[in-house]
Amino acid sequence: MRKLIYGMNVTLDGYTAAIGDDIGWSGGDGPDSSPGAEFFQWWYEQMAASELSLYGRKLWEAMSSHWPTADRQPGATPAEIAFGRLWRDMPKVVFSSTIDKVDWNTRLVTGDAVAEITRLKAEDGGPMDIGGATLAGAAMRAGLIDEYMLVTAPVLVGGGTPYFSALDRWVNLRLIETRTFPGGLVLTRYETRR
Repeated sequence: MRKLIYGMNVTLDGYTAAIGDDIGWSGGDGPDSSPGAEFFQWWYEQMAASELSLYGRKLWEAMSSHWPTADRQPGATPAEIAFGRLWRDMPKVVFSSTIDKVDWNTRLVTGDAVAEITRLKAEDGGPMDIGGATLAGAAMRAGLIDEYMLVTAPVLVGGGTPYFSALDRWVNLRLIETRTFPGGLVLTRYETRR
């Protein structure tokens, strides 16, 4: 059975995006600057350790608008080139009922997301990561997430898209890692206690 990991950048007040889907607060100062270089490398390593990425529509649209051609952009840094190539080649599944086409080594699922994630988890293989708060919320409520990674930025945005959705029951977690990045970004990683 595969492990499902939900990891995203989050504000101190618990949002993955501010009002208007603004994520300008996330990620430090950029991939080749401090705190960005170390932080960017960490996210690269997390993605490289995953075998399959699961995306909701909004996160897919944000990622696919930049990363497929990032390695060919003028002034692209070595970190951006490596991340772009890894992202483009990574097998991906996008869950959406509103788009009808995906590219870049990606498969589209328009039906029941929980049923498909359950099926994918039951397969043999390496870890899967899930991104997008709405999609992850459905997987959370179904008890499918094995690990949570929150990289908390020292910023309050006052509203937007919450990292955690409303749950039907408590989920007990065990802390397995903490790490502080330059600039005050703090990783906390938890596994689900079953």
